[in-house]
Amino acid sequence: MQVMTDLRSVQFPEEFRAGARNAVTACLRIQPSEKVTLITDEATREIAAAIAAELEMVGCRWNGFVLEELAQRPLKDMPKPVLEDMESSEVSIFAVLVQPNELQSRMQMTDVVNRRKMRHAHMVNITAEVMVQGMRADFSAVDRLSQKVLEKVRAAKYVRATSAAGTNIFADLEPNYKWFKTSGIISPEKWGNLPGGECFTAPGEVNGVFVVDGVVGDFLCARFGILRKTPLTIHIGHNRISSVECANKELEQAFWAYTHTDENSDRVGEFAIGTNIGVTRVIGNILQDEKFPGIHIAFGDPYGAHTGAPWKSTTHIDVVGLEFNIWLGDGKGEEQIMSEGKFLIEA
Repeated sequence: MQVMTDLRSVQFPEEFRAGARNAVTACLRIQPSEKVTLITDEATREIAAAIAAELEMVGCRWNGFVLEELAQRPLKDMPKPVLEDMESSEVSIFAVLVQPNELQSRMQMTDVVNRRKMRHAHMVNITAEVMVQGMRADFSAVDRLSQKVLEKVRAAKYVRATSAAGTNIFADLEPNYKWFKTSGIISPEKWGNLPGGECFTAPGEVNGVFVVDGVVGDFLCARFGILRKTPLTIHIGHNRISSVECANKELEQAFWAYTHTDENSDRVGEFAIGTNIGVTRVIGNILQDEKFPGIHIAFGDPYGAHTGAPWKSTTHIDVVGLEFNIWLGDGKGEEQIMSEGKFLIEA
């Protein structure tokens, strides 16, 4: 019989403590009366141990799971003990270095989160660098800015954006699709990635060119890193990828293959504005980099349970650009809310 890891006995760097405390007390606001399911893996168990120490400080009930002790990686399905434990928890935390083709298992987890309206912190590919940067942000300030952006985009009919690298896109917004903020302050309404800081929706229709000089998401992020020197250019027509270009042909081919996994993998499912003003540069980690102030979009699943978009995909991959100019239009005129990557809105 395999002995399960007790995260309370795992040593972790002291510098993780501030970010872990932010997650438990500022972002999730866990109460002593609540129960938490903490999910981690071998690669990130020191980060999970720092979170566990903060859960102990709060005095709540919690159970920790190390995925490799329950199933073979990459996961085909989320292990049953994890899903069963979530059924009696108010809060879940997923701090894991993901592997290729594990999206289905994560969707099984978030299905439980959505059905039970749990507060869920999604810390996919969390690293030591993110713990001491993005996770130390002033999430109250990020939330104030996110709320102001949210109010403006909900009143807009379209978003127009350009960048120095060559992005020039126009996104018609669908009034029946909802905008959400995931500012790091997590509520039962919508689980959120940590570190937080974005406003997102499923767009009506996106057209134009999006130049990815930041990063691409999922497992391609670790593989290809920051793309400033070899940007990926994506041509979008009627909300779908029409072509891609990149000097790095390996990246071009890998991205094309990923976005043609199923019939909607090449469809723009997410349109988002990063609002974490505590993040000052991209680091090659999509968990933090998608919160970098600017625009990121994702191809694939539109998170329809939240946005209201009626279609689905088995894939979801974010792409991040840099130094955006952003305008919001409502039919009466335009308001510029960002210039060369700097918000024109006070937090």
